[in-house]
Amino acid sequence: MSTAAETPPHTVVITGRGGAGRTTVAAATALRSARAGRRTLLVAADDPHRGLDELLGTRLGPVPGAVGPDGVTGRLHAMRLDPQAAFREEAGRLLGRAKTVFDLFGVEPLEEDELTALPGAGKLTLLRALREHTASGEWQTVVVDAPSAAETIGAFALPEQLARYVARLLPQERRAARSLRPILAAVAGVPMPADWLFEGAAWAEAELGELRAAAESPELSVRLVATPGSASAPELRLARAGLALYGHRVDAVIANRVVPAPPAEASGREDGFLGRLHAAQREELAAMREELAAGAATPLLELPHLGRDPRGWEDLARLADAADADAADGSGLGADGSADPPPRSHVEDRLAADGLLVWHVPLPGAARPDLDLVRRGDELLVAVGPYRRTLPLPSALRRCTVAGAGLRDAVLSVRFRPDPGLWPAARPQT
Repeated sequence: MSTAAETPPHTVVITGRGGAGRTTVAAATALRSARAGRRTLLVAADDPHRGLDELLGTRLGPVPGAVGPDGVTGRLHAMRLDPQAAFREEAGRLLGRAKTVFDLFGVEPLEEDELTALPGAGKLTLLRALREHTASGEWQTVVVDAPSAAETIGAFALPEQLARYVARLLPQERRAARSLRPILAAVAGVPMPADWLFEGAAWAEAELGELRAAAESPELSVRLVATPGSASAPELRLARAGLALYGHRVDAVIANRVVPAPPAEASGREDGFLGRLHAAQREELAAMREELAAGAATPLLELPHLGRDPRGWEDLARLADAADADAADGSGLGADGSADPPPRSHVEDRLAADGLLVWHVPLPGAARPDLDLVRRGDELLVAVGPYRRTLPLPSALRRCTVAGAGLRDAVLSVRFRPDPGLWPAARPQT
């Protein structure tokens, strides 16, 4: 029988728009996993007003603590992230490494109490928590109550973006010349970068590599939470496209607070209002299903409106039961949240047929008006609405020119034609 240490835990990231009920869905997802016998950790990554504390009836801290009703004792734990404390700890460590520089310039270093988290600290705290708790071997499922979709996509993108900045500021060839530093300093007559700078760059690259591996783990899946309404479909489409741009597939969309159909015999103004609301939601849910069916189909799960804000384990159990019912119908996911890995980009060789190489990049949710492409050297800048990513071209495509692009069946296909000046000439037939 496998253990958590032998099998990497599955990480379920719950995100979506603000007010859609992400925290409730995350708690119900964690409860469902624990009821299935899996050792589960629930992480509150975006809960400044302690809504999860009120929902669970306990005060969460930075260390996992046991929670849950009878029947899951010992299998369900919860914690909350503290970006301020994490930032002070990390900044203190960095300032310690830079003490020599401060002394050199006569600068008084900041005290720990003076440090306040900078923008982006919450994203790094989330990524470090993913790395730490998925590598601990203690959990089989990690459920994250994550920030809004835009913030979550920004967190997933951050390690790659920072690594690019480090590489630009201190490229490998410059670091390779560190052995010549004394000679260069004597010839140029100016101080050259000290060893701590090169060591710092290497440390940053290793750290960012680990954070990126945690964010891009094949064991990580994303679920989007939405309340059926007029703005749900467009927001879901862009969120799916942004996640796909960074290699994440949405394994389910959860329609939260779905109003049940009123009894057929009901009458009166209030029941008429509920009937109209139910009909409007069914229409919106149909549109969402049609949108999710395009390309790589994504299941749509429905959680009922309880008639009030959920409070306590009994309400969470009702929502977990609804998710179990969806799974029993074959329309949901397993209790561990497992799903197929996201489709990957690949190059299609069509040189013999029409003299082209075609780079296929899966982008479920993308629409033509939201797309923008720019070739920049050996890279392709792809923008989908507010989300942008710089993709390094596969080696064969670097010797080609862009011949066009199209979006079909949720796949962006960029056509490349070999550059005669760079492409090897065909050998004569003998």
